[in-house]
Amino acid sequence: MNKNNELFICIATRYTLYSQVCIGILANTILLLLHVLTLLLEHRLKPTDLTTSHLALIHTVLQLTTGFIATDIFGSQNFWNDLTCKSVILLHRLMRELSISSTCLLSVLQAITLSPRSSCLAKFKHKSSTDSLCFFLFLWVFNTSIGGRFLISTVATPNVTSASLLFVTKSCSLWPMRYVRLTFFTLATFQDTSLIGLMVLSSGYMVSLLCRHKRQSQHLHSNRLALRASPVARATQSILLLMSFFVFIYFWDCIISTSSGLSWNNDSVHLCVQMLVGNSYAMVSPLVLISTEKRVIKFLKHMWGKDQKCSVIQR
Repeated sequence: MNKNNELFICIATRYTLYSQVCIGILANTILLLLHVLTLLLEHRLKPTDLTTSHLALIHTVLQLTTGFIATDIFGSQNFWNDLTCKSVILLHRLMRELSISSTCLLSVLQAITLSPRSSCLAKFKHKSSTDSLCFFLFLWVFNTSIGGRFLISTVATPNVTSASLLFVTKSCSLWPMRYVRLTFFTLATFQDTSLIGLMVLSSGYMVSLLCRHKRQSQHLHSNRLALRASPVARATQSILLLMSFFVFIYFWDCIISTSSGLSWNNDSVHLCVQMLVGNSYAMVSPLVLISTEKRVIKFLKHMWGKDQKCSVIQR
């Protein structure tokens, strides 16, 4: 591959990543604000509203840190020091772990919402928002403790190359710390595997409930009515779509990470492709949730109608 092709690929990858970050920040911010406005206007919450808002906040911060890391991958920044490197790398890693935890929680909550009254999950349906906030706090503390190793291993190394350091960006690297890294890697892998397994179980449970409900509807109603999905069924289908997409992206990200070997090299294109894959869920998830949320669509139509009336009056 000649230098012109390498330069073109580098530029294309850079602008694709920046575009993904911008779309992700905008979509997650809109989703978060719409849920806040819905709460202020309607004064009531669905079981999954807090978790969806929490996920949108996490993905907004994740996209911001991704943008910071991308700018330093393509060009070293003079203001990056030890504190900056430790803060950005730790925050990015923390948001990734919180993303999978909150996604798993969203899947479990939707399975509980969909479960019949006779189910053993029915007793969890009426938990207060305080319980959810306490669980969010637990997730933050637990994942921060696992990712705390980045506070020790991350160092600022501008314009320094060493075989003993693992490349992260042009200004930041990681000390190998083999045994510590192996311990925390094992813990993180066990956590991710457990959460994905829980997602698969809850998704399978929701699919079985939806199939059972569809068969009962076809017996009780006409085919036209049976084809109309209830709001809960539409929400469940969107979450099932997100679960499938997340699992696909997670394993694709693992394959790309493994293909680079145990040591990282200073390959900005490879790193950005990995970041594109790893952060695609944070960009797609708010778009799916916005498009399938009936209240959000009504709110947008209401605001659009007000804007049109105002423009007619001004004319």
